[in-house]
Amino acid sequence: MATALISGMIKRGFSAAQIRVVEINAANREHLHNEFSVRATDKMGPAVSHSEVIVLAVKPQQLHEVAKELAPLLGDHLVISIAAGVRAADLARWLGRQNVVRAMPNTPALIRKGVTGLYALPEVDGHHRDTAQGILAAVGHTLWLHDEAMMDAVTAVSGSGPAYVFYFMESMQHAACELGFSPEEARRLVIDTFLGATKLAESSSEDVSVLRSRVTSKNGTTERALLSMEANAVKQHIATGVYAAAARSDELGDELGGVS
Repeated sequence: MATALISGMIKRGFSAAQIRVVEINAANREHLHNEFSVRATDKMGPAVSHSEVIVLAVKPQQLHEVAKELAPLLGDHLVISIAAGVRAADLARWLGRQNVVRAMPNTPALIRKGVTGLYALPEVDGHHRDTAQGILAAVGHTLWLHDEAMMDAVTAVSGSGPAYVFYFMESMQHAACELGFSPEEARRLVIDTFLGATKLAESSSEDVSVLRSRVTSKNGTTERALLSMEANAVKQHIATGVYAAAARSDELGDELGGVS
């Protein structure tokens, strides 16, 4: 995700000279420098002292340790965290600073087609909110949340959402192969179907339920498929999965934020 943000920011007009990366892995540092011409170092101090905004793109389990190392280096920096599960108030407590924005992007950010939920602590001013939005908007759409509890829902719907779509695609490709198509043909049929349906939904002002009904002729093939899915409670099972993801996100907040 850090690579996606760097790439998106540069394509959006940010200068590579403005971006400094702290990366402990030497091979990764070299790759980032060669790929984007950014300054990459394994030392946190110099990078922080020459920056106004800190983006924490580390694993949630590493965030507490990183925050403790970062805390004494901070001034009035804006800190943006894209670590899943860790609540803004817990990160602010670790940092000893309230200028914190929490973000939940998703993997289509890799092709600048992502969507990011954003939540700012009340102490974050308008300028810093705009700054955070400008960074995350480099990789797709953004949505500000007024209640951080909704970040669990964002995680469940859009953060984990690409996996649900790939799961459905995987199932359709399997069925296509069972019906006689080669894996390559099945992949092409399914991907183009998803691309076309998504573009149609995006370009239409009508609800997806209306678009779905227009494909469903009475006593036709689509109706038969949908009736089968309804009989097997596919829609409800999908919703139940989303609720489970939201519950797990809330659990992670308790697990990861409990340390002092």
